[in-house]
Amino acid sequence: MTRSELASFIDHTILEPETGAAAIEKLCGEAAFHGFVAVCVAPRWVPLAAKILQDSEIHIATVAGFPHGDTLSRAKAGETRDAIDAGAHEIDMVIPIGAALEGDWKYLHDDIAAVVVASHGHAIIKAILETAYLNREQIIAACRAATDAGADYVATSTGFVSGGAKIEDVRLMREVVGAGMGVKAAGGIRDLATAWAMIDAGATRLGSSAPVTILGELAA
Repeated sequence: MTRSELASFIDHTILEPETGAAAIEKLCGEAAFHGFVAVCVAPRWVPLAAKILQDSEIHIATVAGFPHGDTLSRAKAGETRDAIDAGAHEIDMVIPIGAALEGDWKYLHDDIAAVVVASHGHAIIKAILETAYLNREQIIAACRAATDAGADYVATSTGFVSGGAKIEDVRLMREVVGAGMGVKAAGGIRDLATAWAMIDAGATRLGSSAPVTILGELAA
């Protein structure tokens, strides 16, 4: 895989609460230089990222219900509409993790569906499962709920809890959703070996705050 091919898997991500405009400008500059498929920024920064990257093909991704997933479904839907209006092409929404732990799959399905409906087909929807909290059976059920609700991707993690993406979880998610749905691995992907392993396990997107370092290893 070439540098450009690997870059086409990566969401260059910055979601830390202390982020300022200069960091967003740097992120977008790196994304444009290296050809990352998307930048993922907090909702506040969507207009700035969209302005900087308006003449590029790089997608603007943002988050809804972040990072805990326990906001009301209508609030996530509102975040989705506002983000799309501001220039977002992709929404990474956090599922209601407590619903998954309790086995309330209808609530979880409806929560994801609310975001899908709110997007009106104008954004890619990624459902973040926060797999570090879930066992195998819960991951399987959450993947099925996300598929039935119309999400475009299932994703492992917000990156804000310990554990992050695990190869076995990515492999399981790919097995459950099949070839027609995206799988995003995120959380702790900071070197080339980990990136390769996630792709080999079935990930079609990688979320990372260190993609420039990863590409640097490929060039070495």
